Amino acid sequence: GRNVLRMSSGVQIKPKTAVQKSKTSPLPCSPEPAIKPQPKPSDKLNPKTIDPFGAHSRPPSAFAAIYAKGGIPCRLVHGSVKHRLQWECLPETVPFDPLLVTLAEGLRETKHPYTFVSKEGFKELLMVEGAAEKAIPLLPRLVPVLKAALAHSDDEVFGRGLDALVQLSAVVGPSLNDHLKHLLTNLSRRLTDKKFREKITVALQKLEQYGGKVS
Repeated sequence: GRNVLRMSSGVQIKPKTAVQKSKTSPLPCSPEPAIKPQPKPSDKLNPKTIDPFGAHSRPPSAFAAIYAKGGIPCRLVHGSVKHRLQWECLPETVPFDPLLVTLAEGLRETKHPYTFVSKEGFKELLMVEGAAEKAIPLLPRLVPVLKAALAHSDDEVFGRGLDALVQLSAVVGPSLNDHLKHLLTNLSRRLTDKKFREKITVALQKLEQYGGKVS
């Protein structure tokens, strides 16, 4: 009985207006949200989409395990036309380390809701004020993760990795130049695929634009 009451009350104190970009909601995050063991309302609201621990299932990926434990401070909100994320706290208060790296690792997921949460969460986190100074120190850890997404055999994973790379380049600019050599091989391999040729060409043009003459 207490669990039911706690869950229902937890939903009631999170009105839909929490997704609006007002200064009064949501609340700031604690410094280390990723290690909180308590289940989040998001877990209870999506019981069918997060059952990686069921019998006869594969061991959960690192991202799926963190998501199931409430370590990702946002959740998927289903809309009639499109889905969106609802953050449990202000994105600008979330520590980029390790959340941005964790979201980048989630780009290799192939199951819902992880695919949407990782892609949209990565994009929205890079949109906060001061994202560049927070993301640049993480480049040595982000680039290998993005490289893995670009090397993935799944076309959708590759597409998410390519989008994330361009988004990261737009934020960190020339700071990414020294790391590009680790990524270009994977991009050139996909250039032979007609369905990605134009998208990769546009991405390379943007990387050159954001990286400046040196790139």
